[in-house]
Amino acid sequence: MLEPLNSDELIRKFGGRFKLTALIQRRLEELIAGDRPLVERRGRTDLEVVIDEILHDKISLESVEQ
Repeated sequence: MLEPLNSDELIRKFGGRFKLTALIQRRLEELIAGDRPLVERRGRTDLEVVIDEILHDKISLESVEQ
């Protein structure tokens, strides 16, 4: 499930690996705090849910910074 994060296109989309990592971390914190996932969980871990949200353009760095 982590393989899509190696995509250069995805890394460029978020302005680099650091920003992509920050997005993942912030969204993970939101899910752990009780926020609802924006995609169906289907038995997946929080990390897998966050990656799916990113791949489906459900979240952005701006949306988790608010």
